[in-house]
Amino acid sequence: MSGAFAGGEGDYVALFEPSALELEKQGKGYVVASIGEESGLIPYTAYSAPVNYIKENKDTIQSFTNAVYKGQVWVQNNSAEDIANAIEPFFTDFDKEDLISVINRYKSIDAWSHTPILEEESLNLLMDVMEEAGELDKRAPYDKIVDTSFAKESIKNKK
Repeated sequence: MSGAFAGGEGDYVALFEPSALELEKQGKGYVVASIGEESGLIPYTAYSAPVNYIKENKDTIQSFTNAVYKGQVWVQNNSAEDIANAIEPFFTDFDKEDLISVINRYKSIDAWSHTPILEEESLNLLMDVMEEAGELDKRAPYDKIVDTSFAKESIKNKK
């Protein structure tokens, strides 16, 4: 999408970082707003597994959730430079200064969740977006599709 926009297609484009920063650096666009900041606490990443898998692999699910929460806490407690150092090997097309800029943008809008708990209000915002896009015909009840027990346990027992 950024290539089409840079080539003159459209008046605006919604981009993830670091693509938005790249357009700015090329002088072909600028960030006017953060959709993430304006839209509320919409979960960008959620994990799912079949009920049978969860029942049969509780230790695995708990260990995974503990690791996710440990990562969330680490991101909240570390500088953009520390985070950039950790993720730099996965972003080989971008220099470290750009990564630091992007991380600072995300930190400035509090983009990263502080908790592994998927709140009902956040799920409802996500379902609103999905409905408006024509991708969701019927909502599933929160209590039927979300199990916060593993997330609550990881918070309770954080090491």
